Amino acid sequence: MVESLAGVPAERWNALAAGDPFTSHAFLDALIDTGCASARTGWRPQILILERNHELAGAMPLFVKAHSYGEYVFDWAWADAYRRHGLQYYPKLVGAVPFTPVSGPRMLAAGDADRARLGAGALEMARDLSSLHVLFPTETEASLLRDRGMLLRRTVQFHWDNAAGGGYADFDDFLSRMTRHRRKVIRQERRRVREAGVSFRWLRGAEITRENWEFFERCYRRTYAAHRSSPYLNLEFFLRLGASLPAHTLMVLAERRGRPVAASLNIVTTDRLWGRYWGAVEHIPLLHFECCYYQAIEYAIAHRLRSFEGGAQGEHKLYRGLLPVATHSAHWLAHPGFAEAIGDYLARETAGLAHYVDELNEHSPFRGAAL
Repeated sequence: MVESLAGVPAERWNALAAGDPFTSHAFLDALIDTGCASARTGWRPQILILERNHELAGAMPLFVKAHSYGEYVFDWAWADAYRRHGLQYYPKLVGAVPFTPVSGPRMLAAGDADRARLGAGALEMARDLSSLHVLFPTETEASLLRDRGMLLRRTVQFHWDNAAGGGYADFDDFLSRMTRHRRKVIRQERRRVREAGVSFRWLRGAEITRENWEFFERCYRRTYAAHRSSPYLNLEFFLRLGASLPAHTLMVLAERRGRPVAASLNIVTTDRLWGRYWGAVEHIPLLHFECCYYQAIEYAIAHRLRSFEGGAQGEHKLYRGLLPVATHSAHWLAHPGFAEAIGDYLARETAGLAHYVDELNEHSPFRGAAL
């Protein structure tokens, strides 16, 4: 177990991460080294390391948590139930990429046998804590953790698919697959932003200057302030991200009369786009939808990306062409009574989720589509 990635070989770590930008050495190291994910912020790194013949054979980003902020799989009710029964829910152990509700590898290894060893190691580390929670693992990892006795939980996100792999020709082609009403609404929303005098630039990697990053971080802070909350990330993190992962950064910069007014930050690979953060320095109606969704979809079509993930929650995304997709988490609770009660709750929640997806299906924005 290590508390930072400073002494962990980046090349070997990245080989195990298999191209996933969020579990890359650079991304996680930036979160930890800039203090965003640290004991001070309630995310104490306890990274599980598996070695074979003195070489890194597996790794699992784990954090001892003093709260449930920044996870996006909500267990506040569980913590409250513990408190009402005179029990401590915190600290708990969490396997996750901090502040990042994106599905991907959580047990970094070349094969399932080593992944299973990492899962067993994480459970052993959690024995002195209240619980272990692995957030947004792959389906394969979720199955391995279920086999280890962990409870599985399903949630729903909204993702955009590039015509099921066929690829839209352009944004109008995308709109043509939608119902007449949704097509009309989206065109009206985009027109209102244009009529407000807003234009957009796509900035990739080295095109994003320090001035751009400073402006974006100001926007990001304002968004949290508007919700009376504290931002999770700092300027140093964003600068590190731009410097260490330039091939994966895409900033959508919104300008009016030559002055930046808003920005969104996306992470991109050769086939996928993830919308991560956004903010604005002034209120312009409908700018959020344009900057965060329509510009991202347009970029994905232009660059023939397979999908765009719009982040956690948000039924409004459905009406803009992002469809519901199941995500997973796995949970182990040391207290047998609470484990049984939460298992019963998750069974009911899963049944309710199926009904929820059925309701979403009835409101598909696409002509003759089934979700």
